[in-house]
Amino acid sequence: MSRIYRLFTVIMSKKKIYIYSGFLLLVFSLWLFTKGTKKNNVFSETVKIALRDVGNKLLLTNQDSTSLILPIKELQPYKYKLTFNEDLHLEPNALVTIIEQSFEKAVLPNNYRVEVTNCETQDVAYSYQMSEKKEETIVPCAGRVLPNGCYLVNVRFIHKESFIAENRYLLLILLVLIIAIGVIDYFKSKSKVELPQNFNNLDTTEDDKESFNLGSFKFYPEQNKLVKAASEISLSKKECELLALFVAQPNQIIKREELTKKVWEDQGVFVGRSLDTYISKLRKILKEDGSIKLTNVHGVGYKLEVEK
Repeated sequence: MSRIYRLFTVIMSKKKIYIYSGFLLLVFSLWLFTKGTKKNNVFSETVKIALRDVGNKLLLTNQDSTSLILPIKELQPYKYKLTFNEDLHLEPNALVTIIEQSFEKAVLPNNYRVEVTNCETQDVAYSYQMSEKKEETIVPCAGRVLPNGCYLVNVRFIHKESFIAENRYLLLILLVLIIAIGVIDYFKSKSKVELPQNFNNLDTTEDDKESFNLGSFKFYPEQNKLVKAASEISLSKKECELLALFVAQPNQIIKREELTKKVWEDQGVFVGRSLDTYISKLRKILKEDGSIKLTNVHGVGYKLEVEK
């Protein structure tokens, strides 16, 4: 069971959490923008085909099978323009019916506005609005035929995007900020020796608040060292972190799982014998003081025995 726990601790280390979270956020961002782009491209292509079909039918109602339908242009997102190379006359009833049939055949949304504009004056000659809700559908003056002339047919789809689609750029900025904060936090935690919460309640000397009395030693966690008389002993970062945990809980058993979690939680790889190796090094250092013993509690963990 303890091996499984240690394995889980390693897998779910802070470093891997930051890496995996950043990777997932990046994948989500790419998926969001790729999906939106592909969807818009497919929609635009479908609209252009449907409008070309509309143009062909409008020309046929004018008994014209030779005039050209000019390329369909996308003026803005969800707004398109249909133009012809020759003049024609338009009957609103026929225009409404033809567009409705072509759009239905192409499986396009029923919410759109149509505006017929005179090429020369840019005046709106005719316009109407279609909607799935009957009360929002407006088709005025359907029986009045427009005289022969040059006309542009503009179609704007009344499109309501989802919250994610409307705010995708804001969401991308937030995702980047989250990743940046995670990276900064990771490097800060890696460079800092984290001490237990109750560490400041331990016995400290009045003249030096950064040192802690440990038998005949003085422990300087911020400087990674032990001092005994005039002798100074340098500690590695891991040795210092382990000793800080023992000093914070003297004469108490600390489980192996707790030690490995707190000292190696930011590391991507943990070898089971690493803890034993560092404990052995600390024992050699502390053996100079007979009032301090770092003992092994078989199958459980370790205990720092300090004579009171």
